[in-house]
Amino acid sequence: MFMKRELKIIIFCVASLIFIGCDRITKDLAKEHLMYQAPASYFHDTFRFHYIENTGAFFGMGADIPQPFNFILLSVIPLAMLTGLFIYMLLKIKDLGIAELLAFSLIFSGGLGNIIDRIMFESRVTDFLNVGIGSLRTGIFNVADMCVTGGVILLLFLTRSGKDVKTEEVHNEP
Repeated sequence: MFMKRELKIIIFCVASLIFIGCDRITKDLAKEHLMYQAPASYFHDTFRFHYIENTGAFFGMGADIPQPFNFILLSVIPLAMLTGLFIYMLLKIKDLGIAELLAFSLIFSGGLGNIIDRIMFESRVTDFLNVGIGSLRTGIFNVADMCVTGGVILLLFLTRSGKDVKTEEVHNEP
């Protein structure tokens, strides 16, 4: 039992380090190659690389909040929530499958990746990627944002598929 728990903790930590590393590397590359450059588009404008420093949250919301409140709202509270997520994950780790562990790792590392930016770069998060077709486009985001989004989608999928399995089990009982 302990080995299985310890192995899951190691998997979570290694996956998180890989995701945070990918986020840091891509943000550093964006700063090196995209800062002070005109936006570039690829594959018939499906992908746009456009460097910005986001001082707000999703789509820049909250960028105009005064600095002490901005730091609390966008760094301290998310860090407290990530700490809670990590503690929850540790308490439930024996019940988690690999896919759930991966989902929690994606959410944790994505959130932490953006908090690292906020702490290291005066509340500015490096964003550089925009995806879309024609006028239907996403906002500008980064790898950390993709990790959080992917983790949440994976958890929703797992939760939904878990409910279906439980429902089928109830209906199939004699």
